[in-house]
Amino acid sequence: MARVLIVPCGCRGRALARELRAAGHAVRGTTRGAHTTDIAEAGAEPYIGDPDRIATLMEALHGVTVVCWLAGTIDIPDGRLRMFWEKIVDTGVRGVVHEGAGEAIARASAETWQIPLELVRVGDPVADAVARLLQPAH
Repeated sequence: MARVLIVPCGCRGRALARELRAAGHAVRGTTRGAHTTDIAEAGAEPYIGDPDRIATLMEALHGVTVVCWLAGTIDIPDGRLRMFWEKIVDTGVRGVVHEGAGEAIARASAETWQIPLELVRVGDPVADAVARLLQPAH
């Protein structure tokens, strides 16, 4: 199974964490600091990091295969999102599920660095997108 990082791991992220844990995956979820207990109760490893400060997320990427960027309506500046993609190139991340603003940056970055991408909308089954990224290439 894989380790999945959920950025950020709010209510929907914690529901996803439960689903991924039930499927046998290791899960790490980010918070700015207020929800570490809730994340742990969802079966995920809490990690304090802020998607608006990309450097705070770098250590969370250790051992991660798939990142679920579930920003939804959070307004992350384009430059920061682009920086996140630039940083994951040098990690073990092998796929990204992206939700929310910055879809054009995600598409361009995935193409530039050949990192598989699954785009989802709020309400889409994110665990299914993770499963597609983890399927062996044909």
